[in-house]
Amino acid sequence: MPAGQAHRVALVTLGCSRNEVDSEELAARLAAGGFALVDDAADADAVLVNTCGFVDVAKKDSIDALLAADGLRGGGGSGSGPQAVVAVGCLAERYGAELAESLPEADAILGFDAYPDIADRLSAVLAGNRPAAHVPRDRRSLLPISPVDRGAAAAGVVVPGHGTHAPTSVGAAVVRRRLDDGPVAALKISSGCDRRCSFCAIPSFRGSHVSRPPQDILAEAEWLAGQGARELVLVSENSTSYGKDLGDLRALEKLLPQLAATPGIVRVRTVYLQPAETRPTLLEVLLTTPGVAPYLDLSFQHASPTVLRRMRRFGGSADFLDLLRRGRAFAPALGARSNFIVGFPGETPEDLDVLADFLEQAELDAIGIFGYSDEDGTEAVGLPGKLPEAEIEDRRARIADLVEQLTAARAERRVGETVEVLVEEIDPDATLERGATLDAATARFAYGSAAHQQRDADGACSVRLSAGAGDVPVAVGDLVAARVVGTEGVDLVTELVEVVDRARGGSVPVAAGARP
Repeated sequence: MPAGQAHRVALVTLGCSRNEVDSEELAARLAAGGFALVDDAADADAVLVNTCGFVDVAKKDSIDALLAADGLRGGGGSGSGPQAVVAVGCLAERYGAELAESLPEADAILGFDAYPDIADRLSAVLAGNRPAAHVPRDRRSLLPISPVDRGAAAAGVVVPGHGTHAPTSVGAAVVRRRLDDGPVAALKISSGCDRRCSFCAIPSFRGSHVSRPPQDILAEAEWLAGQGARELVLVSENSTSYGKDLGDLRALEKLLPQLAATPGIVRVRTVYLQPAETRPTLLEVLLTTPGVAPYLDLSFQHASPTVLRRMRRFGGSADFLDLLRRGRAFAPALGARSNFIVGFPGETPEDLDVLADFLEQAELDAIGIFGYSDEDGTEAVGLPGKLPEAEIEDRRARIADLVEQLTAARAERRVGETVEVLVEEIDPDATLERGATLDAATARFAYGSAAHQQRDADGACSVRLSAGAGDVPVAVGDLVAARVVGTEGVDLVTELVEVVDRARGGSVPVAAGARP
């Protein structure tokens, strides 16, 4: 490396939007430590893979990404390929030394505690040091069991995406560097989870629930708006628990209107809601606050009370339908999505029928269906009544087929509605391959998400702008009203009605330093 030239690092992010926030914290810390960020791993001196460790498919994807980065050594891109491949993120935190032993291609396996010093750690690896692999521990043991006792104790605990060592430090500078200059940005409001679902290992490696101080969240929201964000997606492991460790169970209800009032922000969306914790007052704030998307991302997981008890969860079909009914009383056109696990140990054909019947009544806009698989360290591994893999797959396929029909029918019922779409992409050369129900072959299209659609999760909207020549009347970042005229599965085909709120300068500015 020539004297004075910065090491180049590429960040590869796997998994959920929470991991995306963590990667942007890592990017800020690396830039502050003198690293130059590059997009292409082949052009980097080091590749940092932010792994996902949730389910088997995600684990495999993470390992494949590490092997792919290793395969770039010695050639490709504008240089000789990466000199170092380093694993961080949930897979590294969860398995540590075990992952290092099975994956010698990685030069280092670093846990969450390494994040504040990531630039120094990566510099050491590039200098030829091969640090001892992270040794996993149950991160729930780092904080008191009682949420209200976590304030002072949290001072020395690293919580990724919170920007500091101490989650309680109010007014800390934003430690983040955007890696995506689009108009939608995730904003982490809390981390960890206190629930003990029998199928889930996340609390063991993400730790107990820790809320970020409202002042820090608001400061980051303002910063994101200044970086071109127009919609904020509030993420966590359990958003409905926000504030309980701050001594205020209504903290999220107070925070949402303040976030929605952030200059430049046109929409705030809250995800990862627990049905049993969605209090009536919170439901009202979520669905009636101007600027907050009327949207419920509810973690139902099943509808049979018997199966849910074995999952160590609450409620059932009747409770969930009542929650949706109360939500629609506030916002009749609300968007609702959920995920479900089929083939859980002890699930009977009758339980599966309960789930199918619930789905037919629930009118959900988007539904994820997953077949059960054992997760290391979870209670469900030892439960009786395990089903054969072939039976689990048959059940998953049956419910997935039903879901495809139900969500397409739900989308069709939106034909004739006027929706507000946040424009994320404009394709002036688009033809009707992405809008086959319209007539004009020369139609220009924009693409984005309506209020009932979470980006990359719930389908999207194509917006017909104009036919023939002329300037495209909208810009990326604009919020537009559009009339739904057709559907393609869960996607909506719409026609522009008017621009509701224009992005500053007519387009979204590129985040400072987001791209080299």
